[in-house]
Amino acid sequence: MNQEEKFSKTKKVVIGIVDIILLHLSMLLSFYLKFGNSVPERNYETYKNAFIFIVITFVILNILFGVYILYNKSLTDFLYITIIVQLILTLAIMAVTFAGRWFAFPRSVLLISLVVGTVFLFVWRVLVYKIYEKMSGSKKVMVVGFEKDVNSAVFNFENSKSKRHVITYAVISNCFKNVKAHLDEVDIVYLASRINEQEKMKIYELLMESDKKLFLNTSFENLVLVNPNIMNIEDESIIEVSQFKIPSEDGAIKRIVDILFSLLLIVIASPFMLITAVLIKLTSKGPVFYKQIRITQDGKEFPILKFRTMSATAEKDTGPVLATSNDARITPIGKYLRALRIDELPQLFNVLTGDMSVVGPRPERPFFVDQFKKENPYYYLRHNVRAGITGYAQVYGKYATDFNSKLNFDLLYIKKYSLLLDIKIMLQTIKILFDKVSSKGLEEETDVGANYSIPSHVKIIK
Repeated sequence: MNQEEKFSKTKKVVIGIVDIILLHLSMLLSFYLKFGNSVPERNYETYKNAFIFIVITFVILNILFGVYILYNKSLTDFLYITIIVQLILTLAIMAVTFAGRWFAFPRSVLLISLVVGTVFLFVWRVLVYKIYEKMSGSKKVMVVGFEKDVNSAVFNFENSKSKRHVITYAVISNCFKNVKAHLDEVDIVYLASRINEQEKMKIYELLMESDKKLFLNTSFENLVLVNPNIMNIEDESIIEVSQFKIPSEDGAIKRIVDILFSLLLIVIASPFMLITAVLIKLTSKGPVFYKQIRITQDGKEFPILKFRTMSATAEKDTGPVLATSNDARITPIGKYLRALRIDELPQLFNVLTGDMSVVGPRPERPFFVDQFKKENPYYYLRHNVRAGITGYAQVYGKYATDFNSKLNFDLLYIKKYSLLLDIKIMLQTIKILFDKVSSKGLEEETDVGANYSIPSHVKIIK
């Protein structure tokens, strides 16, 4: 068993236990900072009564925010996540102590613990991350495939905020022969293209024999095999491929959650929406809201509702154009509305009417949908579910990602769908508000990866 596997098996339990201890210590310190050595018994009693709820909520939030998944994180991610979890936890404690009539739980202690707990937990997570980096180290990766796909793959790895995986070889021809020749020098082989079937199977067998890891791209042929159902008929086991659809019973529950969540959010966000409407009116000419035809489930057209962030005549002369970074058509206030995703809030009414879901593939305009369908024959599959305000692609990808990559995220979401996944995406959406890249428009050159020059430290093998 290597160090990485040992760390992987023990880390979640150990880190989780220490997290809980630090949370408890931060709460005790907060009581001390508020009351000194004479903490009123009735005040501390309320904390003891709520302790189990606090711990359960804390652990669930950490899991949903991916605190215990380290390979794709940066220290900045841990800072954002720690702050957000502590904020949500503080609000949850306030709510439960109010509901439980534990009014003796001092709000000042909660506010102090918000700061103290954030500092304690962040320092601990920095330490854990450094230990993880030292124990696991970086992994050397060999990318295999056609030159265009290999370039894109190298670009993605090189621009990843986590330097966990380092590309050392790029194989663009004679795949099996070159993989075999340099396999001892790498830890992982990443098949970035749909290569010859015979060569692919020989590479699979070679990696199994050598106990090396295999990464596959999210091509349609690989996505089809995600989340299969195994059937046993007599003496034969059969793999049943699942459809790119959400089961009807899950869909009904998803719809109920959409209605309840959107109603709740409309009530909470109504003051912000009122202020936004006033600011738009005061800073630019034109209507407050902007309606635009988009495509949702089953290819149905619907008018999406957004706060206007561009000039009222933005596309009068150009026709439909995708938003880009530093788009001159965006109003001064629109830049901030987009960065904070406030322009999307009116779509909660689209959720109530059934045209959208809270979580799902982002809806595109008919003009672009027609273009994308011509370029990718599987594009229609994303319309098997309702379009969403936020989605898998928005949380785990980048705004500037090309439509094929976004499609892969959307199809993966449909395949992996669960109510828990929806909740996780909703919470993760909060984190990406802090990510400037996520709120940008498309880059002027969306195919930048394919035209990327592979750096000199990556050895190209032909």
